[in-house]
Amino acid sequence: MDWLDRMNRALDYIEHHLEDGVSIEEAAKAAYSSAFHFHRLFHMVTGITVTEYIRRRRLTLAAQELASTQNRVVDVALKYGYDSPESFAKAFRRLHGIPPSEARNPGVRLKAFPRMEFQLSLKGVHAMDYRIVDREAFRIIGKVLDTTCRDGENLREIPKFWHDGYADGWIPRLESRTGKMAMGVCLPMNPGQEELSYMIGVEAGSEPAGDELTVYTVPPLTWAVFTAVGPVPGSVQETFRRIFQEWFPSTNYEHAHGPELEVYLDGDSSAPDYRCEVWIPIVKK
Repeated sequence: MDWLDRMNRALDYIEHHLEDGVSIEEAAKAAYSSAFHFHRLFHMVTGITVTEYIRRRRLTLAAQELASTQNRVVDVALKYGYDSPESFAKAFRRLHGIPPSEARNPGVRLKAFPRMEFQLSLKGVHAMDYRIVDREAFRIIGKVLDTTCRDGENLREIPKFWHDGYADGWIPRLESRTGKMAMGVCLPMNPGQEELSYMIGVEAGSEPAGDELTVYTVPPLTWAVFTAVGPVPGSVQETFRRIFQEWFPSTNYEHAHGPELEVYLDGDSSAPDYRCEVWIPIVKK
């Protein structure tokens, strides 16, 4: 229950500061967590980033205020953290489907996103296989996709990135050249941001990258290594979900600010018994 109390304290902080500026770092402190771990945990548990949650709550309150008062649009925009009426109108239209000036019209439909609350849910019926591994620094060479967590775009773009990499031939060529199987690397995000970079590459000692590839050096880290069973990418996405919804809240670890690895093994990745691994960098709380 302790993690529920901490996360709900963070939600209390967010709700009380929607009008005067929300700090992800302060929200994380309310949850007794690092900013990176809080941001990652929030996203994996709720399905949206904390930044998107704050945006939705502010635009919900802004719409209610416009519909029930005669306050000027520019004043409401500034109140809820927008630097200009134009940026406010763009965000308002994206969420509600209408410009702010129409929010007062009789019968207009507005969207409301209520305040969240973390509650206890019985999970853990199925065991999670994992081991703890310490590794020194190592190099990965490959290509990087810049994407975003907003509206689950990363869940669509990353599988396409893999598909295109095999269709174009650069992933098989890289695997053949190095004798290693390609892995997926979720590069560290900055807390509070929705953009992320995802790399497909192979572990390589001193192998030169060449002009078309990127080199990423994974720092020395302690890892929790989980086994994912089933067709890819569904089994990998489900394993990530369970790690953040079930494993982290029940352990004395939190996410280290490092990359997350999808380590693929030999076999048919579309088979129901296919096994691969998810590597999560960890530190003790």
